[in-house]
Amino acid sequence: MQNKGLVKLFAILFGLVSIYQLSFTFKANQIEDAAKQYAIEKISEDQQDYDALRGIEETRYLDSISALDQVFNLGIAKFKYNEVKDKAMNLGLDLKGGINVILQISVKDILKGLSNDSSDPIFNRALTDAEELQKNSQNTYLEDFFISFDAIKGDTKLASPDIFANRTLSEEITFNMTDEEVKPILRRKIDESVVSAFEVLRKRIDQFGVTQPNIQRLGNSGRILVELPGARDVNRVKKLLQGTAQLEFWDVENSQNLGAFLSQANTALRASAEPEQAEETTEDEGIDDEDSQIEELLGESDIDTTAVDEESDLTKSFFYAPTVPSAMVSISKADKDVIKAYLESDEAKAALPNDAKFTTFAFGIEDETIDFVNVFALKGNREDKPELSGAVITDARQIYDEFSKPAVSMDMNLKGAKIWEEMTGRAFNQQSQIAIVLDDIVYSAPGVTTGPISGGSSRITGDFSLTEAQDLANVLRAGKLPASADIVQADEVGPSLGQEAIDTGKKSFAIALILVLIWMIFYYGKAGIFSDLALVLNILLIFGILSGLGAVLTLPGIAGIVLTVGISVDANVLIYERVREELAKGKGQKEAVKDGFANALSSILDANITTGLTALILFVFGTGPIKGFATTLLIGILTSLFTAIFITRLLIDWYVNRGGKLDFSTRLTKGLFRNININFLKKRKLAYVVSFVIIIGGLASLFTTGLDEGIDFVGGRTYQVRFAQDMNPEEVKTAVNATFGSSEVKTIGNPNQLKISTKYKIDENSAEADEEVQRSLYDAIVPFLPDGFTYNQFVAGENNIGKMYSGKVSPTIADDIKRSSVWAILGSLIVVFLYILLRFKKWQFSLGAVAAVFHDVLIVLGIFSIAWRFMPFSMEIDQAFIAAILTVIGYSLNDTVVVFDRIREFLNEHTSWEFDRTVNSALNSTLSRTLNTSLTTLVVLLAMFLFGADSLRGLLFALIVGVIVGTYSSVFIATPIMHDTLKRSYKKE
Repeated sequence: MQNKGLVKLFAILFGLVSIYQLSFTFKANQIEDAAKQYAIEKISEDQQDYDALRGIEETRYLDSISALDQVFNLGIAKFKYNEVKDKAMNLGLDLKGGINVILQISVKDILKGLSNDSSDPIFNRALTDAEELQKNSQNTYLEDFFISFDAIKGDTKLASPDIFANRTLSEEITFNMTDEEVKPILRRKIDESVVSAFEVLRKRIDQFGVTQPNIQRLGNSGRILVELPGARDVNRVKKLLQGTAQLEFWDVENSQNLGAFLSQANTALRASAEPEQAEETTEDEGIDDEDSQIEELLGESDIDTTAVDEESDLTKSFFYAPTVPSAMVSISKADKDVIKAYLESDEAKAALPNDAKFTTFAFGIEDETIDFVNVFALKGNREDKPELSGAVITDARQIYDEFSKPAVSMDMNLKGAKIWEEMTGRAFNQQSQIAIVLDDIVYSAPGVTTGPISGGSSRITGDFSLTEAQDLANVLRAGKLPASADIVQADEVGPSLGQEAIDTGKKSFAIALILVLIWMIFYYGKAGIFSDLALVLNILLIFGILSGLGAVLTLPGIAGIVLTVGISVDANVLIYERVREELAKGKGQKEAVKDGFANALSSILDANITTGLTALILFVFGTGPIKGFATTLLIGILTSLFTAIFITRLLIDWYVNRGGKLDFSTRLTKGLFRNININFLKKRKLAYVVSFVIIIGGLASLFTTGLDEGIDFVGGRTYQVRFAQDMNPEEVKTAVNATFGSSEVKTIGNPNQLKISTKYKIDENSAEADEEVQRSLYDAIVPFLPDGFTYNQFVAGENNIGKMYSGKVSPTIADDIKRSSVWAILGSLIVVFLYILLRFKKWQFSLGAVAAVFHDVLIVLGIFSIAWRFMPFSMEIDQAFIAAILTVIGYSLNDTVVVFDRIREFLNEHTSWEFDRTVNSALNSTLSRTLNTSLTTLVVLLAMFLFGADSLRGLLFALIVGVIVGTYSSVFIATPIMHDTLKRSYKKE
């Protein structure tokens, strides 16, 4: 081998760099383990909410470590904890716990904002129609809006003064523009708004305190991916991400001016609650009672607002004395939706006094300890725009008020400071209040007692926790979102489930590696030791590169690394089998090694390129953990090529040049699979029949039973719940269906762990809807949980009981995933067809390979359709399954290409042979490699399947079936089809 010195240099450098990168991971883990141990020693399990308290103590410990000047000294450099953490390997959510969401920025809201909230009926109808189109469309919302508008516009133009040719866009859109001229401008404006939303979210996340967050924009769809590994407080994260931070300052209306309005509102609400009884009420009774009602509504009577008396709808008062002086009234939380609907109605607006016609109403912060919420009356205007908004905020920070409670202090720019001085001066003179409204909720409405406030300083007070105040300051500082952000896809993984995944991943990986190392030595003797050394270096390089690139290691990623072990072994097997062939021809050891490596190179490259192409397609179309699987597979293919072709060769040459003797076999394996002469082509018709019967059976099941489609493909919410005892899924399903109407409940892994899926309220993407569904699930299954097990304990998965994982996929996202999956599979088939055509110059080779791949995919799908109802593990069709299918495609092609390479070689070497003899000889000569590689890969996959995480069993089962079927199809499907279509060209006279 030439350039041995260069290979040695690169091997040493790559190894040292990998060890350097991984050292940070080991150090970070050591520090985090110390933090956990510290928390365990400080907080005993006897304390209430000990898990949460331990989390706080861990954070305090790590904060103290962060303050140190150095925690890691490598001699050549010293590093602080944050630097160590940044350089450590990134773990995915399935290994570390945390939350992964896809946010959909509302393009509809952006369009409404650009139109200055136009009331044009055609414009608003087009917005509604676009929403309907989106349910079955693959277009962006903006494109569907254009389609909807064009369908109904008549003479109306986008550049109408009532739509986009307004004052705000006057410099870019003029009334004489055509729709085609306006559309590119709107596309640019939408893109700018999404970029703005991306930056706002990035700033919020950067200040959240989660290590190694990931945020990225997904194409031009207005979707943003956010991954926060290690985040514990999921509800806090959701609020942080979805809060628009729409800060407004409004003058508060004097509630004394609204007495008559409230009396009329109360009467209207009574009538709507019980119309028939209200009609029977005499007019005199209403008049006699009016004075006392007004007194009551204005808070001038003594009313206990800590409880609601049982009243008939005829005499019920919907309004109570406010709990703060600046509020108009307080109401029962039970009546909130009804009252809100009335206050927003035309009837209510018509009943307002003439001098308060533009009054708007807002609710205060809800206190969980009481059943009432305050209602504030705000002085509005014709434009319904606040005099002062959060756009003027230049800084915000968490402080403590005079009662030592967390609050938020704000600073304004010069323009905002001037308006703030005018507003506070007016409030001082009129002895009124200014409401500070955030996202339509009144946080406080203080009065002004010391005259106008200059300088632009203000603060928000309320019943905040410390983290709530910090988050509020964070979002105000980062700025408001240009539109609402809905969570259309989410995955939440509890930290205990992540730790279990790490433990099982380590165990299964170690078992798989040990079995492979032993097998190589058993089969190839001393040569197997050299391949084992190269394999260990290969694994070191994979982890080192992952760490150095900042790539994320996921649970499927570990499966990808294990699969890479099989790929690496395959390359060594190809080389060793060729060396054995050369030795059998009587060549000397050095020459046999040289020729063996040279002859195997073509097969190795072709096999790895085809697998790499499918992995690349998976990387492009996959998201989250599946992208992690593709990443490790791609890196593993490159490192496998390097270690197998160069490192193994380097070690073997070193040993041979020292006079060592290598047989590339042992006593038990010497001569194994040699001099085999099986007529495979003679059996091809039987193979066709067997495959046809299996495929027909699978298709029959697919069209009748179908597949167990996961929420990735149909939408819905899913929860993995662990109980203290073994559970009967049917009992839980009955309880859950009583709440949700329909659900799917099945055991996953151990009998005490269930996966519960439902489509209940799946069209609602708000944080409130997510919380409502989750709480409803808890209420439904609480009889099966330990006595006294609270909702907060359920959500936190305390004591390894409760919610371990939850996921959500909206129907729109599910459609997109389906489409991407189909394109990924079709794309891989097209790319592979073209590559094989390029390499082998004949379409018959491509046809055989693609036919075998179709055969393998159909059989895997058929087996999943038949088996999913009775297998003791989840066989859902989700993104992980698509990853498995693409990997099966790559593996099947790997096998097929090796056989085709040998056929091509024999066609060139043995020109006088009959075509049938050439093909059969090629199949027989590669049989040892085919079986050896397949058995090794199966051993690896079975180790992962038996000892790995429950969530991977479906993916691994698909791979196991795929390896078996792929091995069979390369011999009995791909080659025979190529033979039958190409035979005439090689027919001998």
